[in-house]
Amino acid sequence: MKGVILAGGTGSRLLPLTNFLNKHLLPVGPYPMIYWPIIKLKDAGINEILIITNKNHLSSFIELLGLGEELDVNIQYKIQSNEGGGIADALKLAKSFINDEKFVVLLGDNIFEDSLAPFVQSFHKQKMGARVILKEVKDLTRYGVPFIDKANRKIKSIIEKPSNPPSPYCVTGIYMYDQKVFEYIDTIHPSNRNELEITDVNNLYITDDQLQYDILLGWWIDAGTHESLYQANQCVYKNTMREDSKWNDTSL
Repeated sequence: MKGVILAGGTGSRLLPLTNFLNKHLLPVGPYPMIYWPIIKLKDAGINEILIITNKNHLSSFIELLGLGEELDVNIQYKIQSNEGGGIADALKLAKSFINDEKFVVLLGDNIFEDSLAPFVQSFHKQKMGARVILKEVKDLTRYGVPFIDKANRKIKSIIEKPSNPPSPYCVTGIYMYDQKVFEYIDTIHPSNRNELEITDVNNLYITDDQLQYDILLGWWIDAGTHESLYQANQCVYKNTMREDSKWNDTSL
């Protein structure tokens, strides 16, 4: 299985920092933000990774990460020419990299505690279709929100930024797809935001009864604003301190 990290976009919510730097290169804890999705994929046994970014920042990623040698992964790069084209527009670029494999997609500004390994294992066992990872959050109007049939453990639909959320969960920027995703992307049209919406793609999987889900139990942060970037740093440092304390505790 391969991994795709989406690290483009304009980063407008993090201005003025992103006037000169891609937001995924901003620090989260002791590392640039982009390190965290790479680490999560590697820990789940995924070493072949494609990073999709924009033309102006490609050289910065290459200077920082190279081909992944220092992180013991293999990294390739592609450029999203339409910076505001949406997640599905960026994902189209992964088709030749993926070939016929299933793959995991991470939004590069999603920082989270849980290991991806059990979710990846579940997706390995899933014969076909897609899988999304959910998280219970307070401000649901910022996200895609699933209507869940709990009795049958199925998502009936996903509503983008609803005024009356049908569940307490949002769809995080952690997605798992089979090859069918590229066919679905080719059939959707730009939204009123002029983007190819990943929610539209996921709803097509739902129509074909091919979308499954898991739920994050630990903390999860969409680190795309000044406040959430600060929170991500706090969570990472607290987690790092907890791990250091565990290994330094001689009573264990």
